[in-house]
Amino acid sequence: MLEIYWGSGSPFAWRVLLAAELKRVPYESKLLEFSKGDLKTPAFLALNPRGKVPVIRDGDVVLAESLAIIAYLERKYPEVPLLGRTPEETGRVWSAIAAFESYVRDQTLPLNRWLFGDKPRTTEIDDARAAVGREYDLLEARLAKHDWVAADTITAADIVWFPTLRTYQRAAARNEARAREVNLHPLADVYPNITRWIARIEALPGYDKTFPPHWRA
Repeated sequence: MLEIYWGSGSPFAWRVLLAAELKRVPYESKLLEFSKGDLKTPAFLALNPRGKVPVIRDGDVVLAESLAIIAYLERKYPEVPLLGRTPEETGRVWSAIAAFESYVRDQTLPLNRWLFGDKPRTTEIDDARAAVGREYDLLEARLAKHDWVAADTITAADIVWFPTLRTYQRAAARNEARAREVNLHPLADVYPNITRWIARIEALPGYDKTFPPHWRA
């Protein structure tokens, strides 16, 4: 059986769990705890010397990196398709994924740390918010006319974008004052279409199994 090694709260691992659930792939969950050093054990480092999740083991196949894993699952389990049914759709899916990886992912890091922390606001935070905001505005406009990021149904584009946006929603709820400072709260007022899209993903079958366990506390 497919094994998925993941950590609670890792947006990259969350992508893989969502892909497996959407494709209804049977898998064995291998939840690792960052605080206990599970990613630094010899057994895990033998799977991924970088000591990062996600990692899958499928028989003799061991694979790291979330996008590579999604591509692997797509080829091995073509239904439900997540990377497009047509050339045009595949192009739109990968374009949306590339936009996140190029223009959003790295900018979210300082902003996220600031939202969850207690350090003072700096120009770095403002610059990150502006950069992220430009991309969120584009996504908000897309979702005003469509239910999903790149196609008429959920695709890998949605599950690449979702974990980060859901993390911001959580951060805003936990630290409303800071989130208001950078206009991320209430998210439903700032980005109503994104908020409805988050709710659509949360309503999907299997979603609860992917939800970060430590967020339930």
